[in-house]
Amino acid sequence: MSQDDDFGPRPGEESVALPERFDAGLHFIGRLRTPWTRRAACPKNGTQSEAVCTAVVDPPYAPALQDIEGASHLILLYWMDRADRTLVRQRPRHADGSRGTFSLRSPARPNPIALAVVELLRREGDSLRVRGLDCLDGTPLLDIKPYYATTDARPQATVDRAGTR
Repeated sequence: MSQDDDFGPRPGEESVALPERFDAGLHFIGRLRTPWTRRAACPKNGTQSEAVCTAVVDPPYAPALQDIEGASHLILLYWMDRADRTLVRQRPRHADGSRGTFSLRSPARPNPIALAVVELLRREGDSLRVRGLDCLDGTPLLDIKPYYATTDARPQATVDRAGTR
């Protein structure tokens, strides 16, 4: 495997066996179209790119887009389908040691659900042109929610930087 395609554990990381059965089922509602086809090309988070991407909503879910244009920003939940789901301890490339998966925003996690707050640029039928994504092209879309600055923003929130490097 090339470095770009290496989604497996690195030295200092720990994996676990996944349960044989799932606890819940999901329905993908569409796909995300981005310019990134290789892991190494993806931004580490959506604020690191000005790329305009597209959330393509499958036809049965298109009626759910009614009035979406009223939101300047959206929360997109998506399934990082190519991520390693077994890692419970990871070693970020920029860190001296390993970190617990739940202390990181890495896509490698037992349930690889990702979240991005994106700027809605415009709606084009069943598609949304957005800015602020950080995923590979073709990533499955789970849900779309309006972002409310009055309830979603937490300016007082902190993360101990020593614990996440």
